[in-house]
Amino acid sequence: MKRLVLVLLLIGGAAGAGWWAFSRPPAVSATALAVTGPAVQAVYATGTVEPVTWARIGPAVKGRLVAVVAEEGARVARGDVLARLDPTIVEGQIREAEARASFLREDVTRLRTLAAREIIARAALDRADSEARAAEAVVETFRRRLDDTIIRSPMAGVVLRRDGEIGEVIDTTATVFTIGEPIPLRITAEVDEEDIPRVATGQRVLMRADAFDGQVLRGTVAEITPAGDPRLKVYRVRIALPEDTRLRIGMTVEANIVVRETDAAVLVPDGAVADGAVWVLDGERVRRVPVVVGVRGARRIEIREGLDAGARVVVDPSAKLVDGGRVRLPGGAAAR
Repeated sequence: MKRLVLVLLLIGGAAGAGWWAFSRPPAVSATALAVTGPAVQAVYATGTVEPVTWARIGPAVKGRLVAVVAEEGARVARGDVLARLDPTIVEGQIREAEARASFLREDVTRLRTLAAREIIARAALDRADSEARAAEAVVETFRRRLDDTIIRSPMAGVVLRRDGEIGEVIDTTATVFTIGEPIPLRITAEVDEEDIPRVATGQRVLMRADAFDGQVLRGTVAEITPAGDPRLKVYRVRIALPEDTRLRIGMTVEANIVVRETDAAVLVPDGAVADGAVWVLDGERVRRVPVVVGVRGARRIEIREGLDAGARVVVDPSAKLVDGGRVRLPGGAAAR
């Protein structure tokens, strides 16, 4: 009999322990207060620093570079000679074309005398005269080509960059000089088409560049290209820079175009939001509160609707939490 009683007691004790463990409130490991602070919503873009006024300059004809007149950093006026290509081939073409034009013009003179005596038909004279004029047009074409062997500046400015070297054969698609004004500068950036509706002229831009690690550089949206690139699905945005900017031509930057700023936004830790809601601690109980999320930062999330500053929320909530249910706050629970 005593043995039976002992067995029953052991069974009852095990059942009670199981019930206590099953009904024990879930633990909350950490909580935090919802605080107020600045929240910035931005559109990300990458871009390159360039002058507002500038142009790439290359030859109109293919040729070998034989002289460089303007070096990097030099200021030039419109029409100034920048470099020269080897004119030897074109000069030979001019001589050949001039010789043919001279021969045809002499032939026209001879035929005109014969036509005046009615020895030949007028049509023969007209045909010869047409050929002579065509030959003279070829001469003019080669003379213009000779002038094209001289690379001139189409604008006033500073030689920002020179890429051609003497002796190198330069094609018509190559850029030999970059001419422009060192200031003011701007950034040409590309913005995804899904973000462009939120971008407007006048918006502030916060930028980072590898050359200035840890520094925040500033600019302003100045222009938005009306037509986007349908292949790349991007729009070109021009960002104006202040005259005292430390950025230099050709640098690449990461830009954040500020589309919305809130000075006193409600902020909670990034781990407090789960499935569109936060768990608010009320004494030893928790309430599930649906919220509208705004900006998501690296460590905090903006709550636009549903929560007031000062509320204590559960961080990294357990799946065992029940709306209105009790929770355990162990002595080691962190509040942050």
